Amino acid sequence: MTNSIQTETFQRNVHRAPIARRALHDEVIRRLRDLIVEGELPPGARIPERELCERFGISRTPLREALKVLAAEGLVDLHFNRGAVVSRLTLEAVDDMFQVMGALEALAGESACLRASAGDIAAIETLHGKMLIHYQRHELSEYFRLNQLIHESIIEAAGNPVLKNIYQGLSVRIRRARYMANLSRPRWDQAVAEHEEILEALRARDGKRLSRLLKEHLLHKSDVVKAFLLAGN
Repeated sequence: MTNSIQTETFQRNVHRAPIARRALHDEVIRRLRDLIVEGELPPGARIPERELCERFGISRTPLREALKVLAAEGLVDLHFNRGAVVSRLTLEAVDDMFQVMGALEALAGESACLRASAGDIAAIETLHGKMLIHYQRHELSEYFRLNQLIHESIIEAAGNPVLKNIYQGLSVRIRRARYMANLSRPRWDQAVAEHEEILEALRARDGKRLSRLLKEHLLHKSDVVKAFLLAGN
């Protein structure tokens, strides 16, 4: 009987262990990604592995696993025997990413106007209201998080799993550039005004207008990011 109880306990612990490991893995990726997206680790900077391990309270193994994921996302370059560095954005990459993302969001906007429930639209309105509070307080990180949730909610409301899957794959690659666009205060102000129009079009279920607004919204961000790069930032 004792052996049976011990076996059951061991099996339960075995099944639990990967969940904790996955939670740690995802959290390290999220924190490291945020440091890159928000510019604390700027383009071209070497990733300080020892400092980050101390900061996160982890060993090098989960950190290096996270770096492999971020390398696949295009945020980090891995160099054999030289460690990892934050990848640099290029004008060509910005053009390519924003062109595709603009097309995806335009399609999602048109579909969302047809398929979104009243609850979906109400939830997006709530996110918009919270986002404005952080804008008024000049809290860029919190503003950006809610901004991304709004765009993701429109994608979700479009009700197209294939579109959602493609969007998610590109979203992590373009997030750093989208954040960078808001470092310009005039562009941040303009982006908020554009979000007001986006919400208005969604409320009216004007698919053509929402499609156009979302595409233009991305184009304006692209222009700011490219100007930022050309200025040597």
